[in-house]
Amino acid sequence: VSPWDIALCATGTAVAGENALVLAVLFYTPSLRAPMFVLIGSLALADLLAGLGLVANFAVRYLLRPPSEAAELGAAGLLLAAFSASVCSLLAITVDRYLSLYNALTYHSERTLGFTCAMVLLMWLLCLGVGLLPLLGWNCLRDQSACSILRPVTKDNAAVLAVTFLLLFALMMQLYLQICKIAFRHAQQIAVQHQFIATAQATSTRKGLSTLSLILGTFALCWIPFAIYSLVADSSYPVIYTYCLALPATCNSLINPIIYAFRNPDIQKSLWLACCGCIPSTFSSRPRTSSDV
Repeated sequence: VSPWDIALCATGTAVAGENALVLAVLFYTPSLRAPMFVLIGSLALADLLAGLGLVANFAVRYLLRPPSEAAELGAAGLLLAAFSASVCSLLAITVDRYLSLYNALTYHSERTLGFTCAMVLLMWLLCLGVGLLPLLGWNCLRDQSACSILRPVTKDNAAVLAVTFLLLFALMMQLYLQICKIAFRHAQQIAVQHQFIATAQATSTRKGLSTLSLILGTFALCWIPFAIYSLVADSSYPVIYTYCLALPATCNSLINPIIYAFRNPDIQKSLWLACCGCIPSTFSSRPRTSSDV
């Protein structure tokens, strides 16, 4: 048994457990029914399935005897659908944050819970369709020379997925740059209208910028190297390179709950109530502003 596969399986187990906790908090807390939490729940569900896909892939490779092509393609399809849904959920969260600032006056009336659920459902149907591609012919089981590093996906199809991912990342980066500009403008307007202390407003804006840097930096470090490698490499490349780049990419699903869920004040309150039945007196009750993007 490869120690790299054991590491991926262990990471998948941790990812599944962590995101299951997020889903449990969202499901059992009636107050967390806003569109934003639907998107966070979609991300947690995608990462949960990604974790289960890693475990299933390990089981298919080492525990299933004799090997089954259908099982291998099914595990690959689950991973493909789950990670596609994870990236799309991150993009949806980015778009939601942008619209909440760009259309601040009409956002709550336009982005209803029903509308958000419908968009999430449409996104999941698209990602499930992507997950079916290995079963529909996007595989190299009949021609091993055509395999990419993402076996059983072919090199050409892996290149399409990598280019699509890089385009989505470029769109996310552009949206976050726009969010940064709008947040700066809102911060200046609030400071003028309410005569806030300049240092306090600067601190709030810096906090928002640090959050943006954390989001984009983590996402880029985890996924960009693997996406570029998938674009240029094939199955003839040493497998150690694939493992070294795939493991950080899977760890992104381990980090997502920390960035998008556990740092959210409402989810923090629910976790404190679930764990000890109380909320610490030191817990910050300051309302979020547009600078806290």
